[in-house]
Amino acid sequence: MRTVESVWDYPRPPRVEASDEHVRIVLGGEVIVETREALRVLETSHPPTYYLPREAFREGALAPGGGASACEWKGAASYFDVTGGGTTEPRAAWHYPSPLPGFESLAGHVAVYAGRMDLVEVDGERVEPQPGRFYGGWITSRVRGPFKGAPGTMGW
Repeated sequence: MRTVESVWDYPRPPRVEASDEHVRIVLGGEVIVETREALRVLETSHPPTYYLPREAFREGALAPGGGASACEWKGAASYFDVTGGGTTEPRAAWHYPSPLPGFESLAGHVAVYAGRMDLVEVDGERVEPQPGRFYGGWITSRVRGPFKGAPGTMGW
């Protein structure tokens, strides 16, 4: 059994760490990714954001989506539309094609908004999405908050 982590013990700037947890994502009733080779980004007040190897996604699950955003630590992000089982969720995943120094390990990895999928599991546990519409952290029994993202928390 893993130790419960407080997101208030996570660092700022964030830290990237390898995870051997079993990650499984279902969309449109179809498993679109299953891996034990995730990276977790840990940042103060946020549940972990999981980045999965792009090659672990089912062929055709990711297509370039519109728009971009930026992170002061990780750099410029591009979005993907995610498709599974005939269902497409626009801009439901993102990646950093050229991450900034210190975050180079994120290259070739993709993060997914859990709330936009049918099911996201970590070690067989259903993930709860981080509150709010912007952040992409995954809440499991492994982490405790309070978590940034809910109304009134943007200034944290």
